[in-house]
Amino acid sequence: MKAAVFREIGREPARVVKIEDVDMPKIKPNEVMVRIESSAYNYDDLWAMYGHPIKVPLPHISGSDAAGTIVSVGEDVTKFKTGERVAIHPNLSCRVCNACNTGREYDCDDRLVWGYQTGPLWGGFSQYTHMPDTNLVKIPDNLSFKDAAAISMVGMTSWHMLVARAKIQPRQTVLVMGGGSGIGTASIQIAKLFNCTVIATAGNKEKSEKCYSLGADHVINHRLENWERKVREITKKHGVDIIIEHIGKTHFPSEVRLLRKGGTLVSTGATTGYESTIDLRYLFFKGVNILGSTQGTKAELDEVIYWTSQGKIKPIIDTVLPFGEVAKGLEMMANGTHFGKILLTPQKI
Repeated sequence: MKAAVFREIGREPARVVKIEDVDMPKIKPNEVMVRIESSAYNYDDLWAMYGHPIKVPLPHISGSDAAGTIVSVGEDVTKFKTGERVAIHPNLSCRVCNACNTGREYDCDDRLVWGYQTGPLWGGFSQYTHMPDTNLVKIPDNLSFKDAAAISMVGMTSWHMLVARAKIQPRQTVLVMGGGSGIGTASIQIAKLFNCTVIATAGNKEKSEKCYSLGADHVINHRLENWERKVREITKKHGVDIIIEHIGKTHFPSEVRLLRKGGTLVSTGATTGYESTIDLRYLFFKGVNILGSTQGTKAELDEVIYWTSQGKIKPIIDTVLPFGEVAKGLEMMANGTHFGKILLTPQKI
């Protein structure tokens, strides 16, 4: 089979990542073989290539978002059969520890993000992959492989941030940083499912208009010096209830100041840098909550797949690339000019 492989760390996708012929994987008794019809990019695909902040096994196949068709099943698999359409839950955990058994598989000490920390040669940027049957979610016939791949990681992560971590409630005000990102587009729609007022941020007029089309009530440019003041004006100086954060260093202190008393900031990334400072007075005088979040549960992925199949969440796809242009997708991710998800079609070279 063919796969997008890199054998060294680097920052130039066209030089580092190549389409290669690799051996077909062999499935274990509890695994299935999936023919991958669509894969989606995430920022961790860049981190893997950069070798920072975590070094990955080499040779490496990236890709933590994927959907496809089961082509064979292991002898112990009873819940799935050949021909079924599935999305992959990329959180690999032990399934027997206290965290796993209390529905927190993302907190498992042995957790690995499939397609990022796994390998060698095990990820979604390939024509076939093997997965434990516990890491699959069936997708309905009315949901395309592209839509399933586009919503899987970002939808599950956003649902976990808003519902499980922030405990979102109707009529709250939610600030979604980077509304044009995968997390941003999913978070806007999930917050509107809960009848919340959504303030999104975007870096240009085109992205702002698209955020409005997803249901955002207000959109501001977080690259302007007075962006924080505009949020205060919208909330009449009351602040926001929930902030969805993945920008990091450049905006984190301002975001903390924008929380209302008892408000919650949930962070799942730091694209502008990992180190930041905050004024601790905002933390204890206002009783705010600053929470970390990573991925989500298989049940949350199933929830997102359901609402997407019902038309309540719309996967936002910017570009669909043939497999031979895998490096172009990584360059687009690095430049940040896209709105929504970038997809690969591994079966089309």
